[in-house]
Amino acid sequence: MRFSSNPRHWSIAARLFVSAAVLSSIILLIAGIGLSAIYRKSAETRFDERLGFYLRALVADIAAPSEENRSQPFELGEPQFEIPLSGWYWQITRLDSTGSNIQSSRSLFAARLAQLPANGVPAGVGGARSGYIKGPDDKLLRMVERTIDTGDEGIYLVQVAATTAPMESEVAGFELALIVTFTLLAAALVGSAALQMRYGLEPLRRLQEGVAAIRQGQGERVGGEFPQDIAPLAAEVNLLLDANREVVERARTQVGNLAHALKTPLSVIINEAATEKTPLSFKVREQAAIMRDQVTYYLDRARAAVRVGAIGNMAEVAPVTAGLVRTFEKIYRDRGITFSAQVPDNIRFRGERQDLEEMIGNLVDNAGKWARQNVTIVITPIAASNPQAKKFFRVVIDDDGVGLAPELREAAMRRGRRLDETRPGSGLGLSIVVDLAALYGGALRLDASPAGGLRAELELPAAA
Repeated sequence: MRFSSNPRHWSIAARLFVSAAVLSSIILLIAGIGLSAIYRKSAETRFDERLGFYLRALVADIAAPSEENRSQPFELGEPQFEIPLSGWYWQITRLDSTGSNIQSSRSLFAARLAQLPANGVPAGVGGARSGYIKGPDDKLLRMVERTIDTGDEGIYLVQVAATTAPMESEVAGFELALIVTFTLLAAALVGSAALQMRYGLEPLRRLQEGVAAIRQGQGERVGGEFPQDIAPLAAEVNLLLDANREVVERARTQVGNLAHALKTPLSVIINEAATEKTPLSFKVREQAAIMRDQVTYYLDRARAAVRVGAIGNMAEVAPVTAGLVRTFEKIYRDRGITFSAQVPDNIRFRGERQDLEEMIGNLVDNAGKWARQNVTIVITPIAASNPQAKKFFRVVIDDDGVGLAPELREAAMRRGRRLDETRPGSGLGLSIVVDLAALYGGALRLDASPAGGLRAELELPAAA
């Protein structure tokens, strides 16, 4: 999965993973809040049932027929009600008496409990109310109360309250367990989402690798079996590759036919003009030879342009350079020129082998023409500015000849320009290298060589 600073540039796997993680987290958060609320409500109900038990005991004592029949009036048998400010309180208030007629547990000491109606708490089933109030020590209390009418005995408000600490402790323990459980569940869901992304997008990764292998010249078709929803895409890619090869082959054939169609009449004109020794025949031969060179140049350039458009072309640089060194050692054996090359084995040219041979061959040939004793070839990879940048390698060719003045270096790379008519050639070699390198996105530069002659630096795209 690839993440960048801009979410719009995220990969499909990253988008699916982040969306699954976010949605799972939101769902778990909502479920956690809901479960916590349900558990708190359940805890309140259980707590109210406990308080209601004490409330009913007090009501039973109040509703007894006579004072003599009350065995232990207003005694609940709970020690917490006897300890001052323990957090457990009860209070009975007579409502139909004009005077103050209040009885309470010893735990209330001199304090009094507030009434829930004053806090806007509605009555529940049977007239009982439950809610929260502030206790004598300003601590939160859970309280249930009920108003009873005993007839001649009077009307009473019975209240039982207790601190919420036990309930809050129980709820806090549940929430902690819930957080730990849901955190582990979220981690498991995120991990499973990552595994699903990896497994589910595996066919797309294999398709990408197959296309990359074709682009790098390591294969001709996308192979392997794909799921039914990816298989049509792989088939279309293969059909596109076949169509591309067909177009390239057709273009090569047409260019070759055009070359033969033009070169044959030009050769006839040159041969016919050679039978005459007149100034006109000499001029015809000269211009026809120029036309033949120009036709050869542009047809070679057209062939190169067609090859550059092909997908999956790749050539090993080391074998090509070694072959050229052996060839030019034989060509320049009589002059005693030494050719040496330093080429890593892992450099590959992203293009046609024939074009690589033509570019390096023209530069080595040019260096051999002007060298005194040595021609060196050094090929090195160029470090990319970032992992996504196109990779290049550099070809440096030095000779120990007379060199070339700075003002003449640019002119030497122009088409048909020969700086020394005594040397063999058409003046198209360096210009062909410049044009071919430009077609592949590369470049050629001429500079002074440390050996004393001319240095040619050629940059070309490298296959990964």
